[in-house]
Amino acid sequence: MTENLPVLKDQSLLLDTARFEHAQRVGNMLTKSTMVPEHFRNNIGNCVIALNYADRVGIDPFMAMQKMYVIHGKPAVETQLQIALFNNSSRFTTLKYKMSGAGDKSQCVAYATDRETKEEIDGPPVSIAMAKAEGWYGKKGSKWVTLPELMLRYRAAAFFIRLYAPETTLGLYTKEELYDVGEIIDVTPTKAVQEEIDEKANAETIDITEESTKANLEAKEETAKPETEDNTASPEMSDDEKAEIAAAEMEGLQENPKATGTDDPAPY
Repeated sequence: MTENLPVLKDQSLLLDTARFEHAQRVGNMLTKSTMVPEHFRNNIGNCVIALNYADRVGIDPFMAMQKMYVIHGKPAVETQLQIALFNNSSRFTTLKYKMSGAGDKSQCVAYATDRETKEEIDGPPVSIAMAKAEGWYGKKGSKWVTLPELMLRYRAAAFFIRLYAPETTLGLYTKEELYDVGEIIDVTPTKAVQEEIDEKANAETIDITEESTKANLEAKEETAKPETEDNTASPEMSDDEKAEIAAAEMEGLQENPKATGTDDPAPY
């Protein structure tokens, strides 16, 4: 009997010379299309990998490319595609969801029935409390605040599929999961930081004209010059000029003995 033998898929197009060459020709055409996402344009490598993924999971290449992302070098798919691939498989019935609770206790459990055993299988429960504890809820740009019920279903579905049917998506994470676990780094300044930047950015006007630059340099040079008293010999004076200044100082001390700091007259 051969009906119970496993069905083997064709070899990956990446390992088949003829199919790989054909994939490169198709990928080269797709890189020039404005109908594919930005991360596929002018990147034949990404296009060929997407074509291989579409071939392995059995979907239209254009559909796969519309639902695929590249996040820090990791391929990811939209949750919608992940659910569609699971629902199209033959092992389980389509995914369904059990909603319960309210507020932080709101939770969702994805479930499906094994077609062979007729057993109903529940996936891990996902709740708002979990989303907050894991740090998913408060991330900037996250839909957990505005679309909590949808996000509960999406995450519950992703958990179920990864646990019970990873082969349907080749084990890829969803875009939303990579965002929530921190693979996507948001460097947008917070509102308070941005307001401070805007406030201080133009607090002082700097004149960078040629005239102002020259004036600033001259002012710095003037400030850097050492201060000298009028009666102090300058380094540029001749020896005769220095001698005259020294004699004048000595004559002054003789006329005013207290200038030396003592009551005794200076010796002659």
